[in-house]
Amino acid sequence: MRFLFYSISVVSDWNHGNAHFLRGVMRELIACGHKAFALEPADGWSRSNLLAEKGPFAVERFRKDFPELVPVTYGDAFDHESWLSDADVVIVHEWTDPRLVAEIGKVRARRGNFTLLFHDTHHRAVSATQSISALRLEHYDGVLAFGEALRETYLRTGWGKRAFTWHEAADERLFQPHPEVDSRSDIIWIGNWGDDERSAEIQEFLVNPVRELGLSGTVHGVRYPREALADLAAAGLRYEGWIANADVPKAFAEHRLTVHIPRRPYRESLPGIPTIRMFEALACSIPLISAPWSDVEELFRPGTDFLLARDGSEMRRHVRDVLNDAELAASLARSGLETIRARHTCRHRVRELFDVLAECGRHQANNPVVAEEALA
Repeated sequence: MRFLFYSISVVSDWNHGNAHFLRGVMRELIACGHKAFALEPADGWSRSNLLAEKGPFAVERFRKDFPELVPVTYGDAFDHESWLSDADVVIVHEWTDPRLVAEIGKVRARRGNFTLLFHDTHHRAVSATQSISALRLEHYDGVLAFGEALRETYLRTGWGKRAFTWHEAADERLFQPHPEVDSRSDIIWIGNWGDDERSAEIQEFLVNPVRELGLSGTVHGVRYPREALADLAAAGLRYEGWIANADVPKAFAEHRLTVHIPRRPYRESLPGIPTIRMFEALACSIPLISAPWSDVEELFRPGTDFLLARDGSEMRRHVRDVLNDAELAASLARSGLETIRARHTCRHRVRELFDVLAECGRHQANNPVVAEEALA
């Protein structure tokens, strides 16, 4: 089968963590013998910002790290209909230009020879409802929502014909333990600033505990304002900016624990949706402690796969316990990895995608069961 993924970028994950998941899904599809192409705007904000910050090196890193992936850039004169005419499945990410979202839907209505799915991995459906409600999804076969609460939002509002829950997951081809690497520091956090959506939480669940316990640590991410950088430095945290996704597993291995700090809209309006970093960290077998987050979909085993801190004081206690109790740290690392490998890899999500395609009632001749067996 031939898959097209429209995304703001697959080459760049600058302030765009969903690129990690799309890369992993595409790699799994290709490993199964399918064809997968990523279509992205040549002037997309993620790619443009990465090039401005890191230069052509960042694109070369992508090509080196993911040689099997085929990104195709498009501009105003790009012939989308020609590409769509050869596709079996087209998945359009929610950051795609609304006019193009509508245009792809119109092609689907005229030709009707491919399955068309809309992929939502953001909180705008509840935080900026006008922008999502204005999208023309009437010709899309369904919506892939990265959490049950988001799926219910689409069903409740009537956006799209159907909605399916399709969580993000870890690319296990990349995210795995590195026991050969020695830990050189206490704590690492990989996450972007987030439009002030978690500034207080970063202070309470990362900066303050590190400062009060006198720990060493590293922070990776983009868009940190000057004041935030000063707070990190004052706490003794090294800020090292953007990190290539392929370097993250060894960065985790160089630290003794990590933290999960969800953005406020997910915690308050879309419970049950963790960040992609949580899947990736547990896949690398690093002990993880989370700021308040409600796992209403029971994706993990709180207290077994990770520790949950209800406030800054509890975060300090958990951090101290993990750093001082080797048996606790090893148990968390082992259990988290076990759950990822059992339930939350891109291999699992590709199987779920074929279930969605079967439910949409299209491409029966391609036999999704055979595709699943190829993944086993």
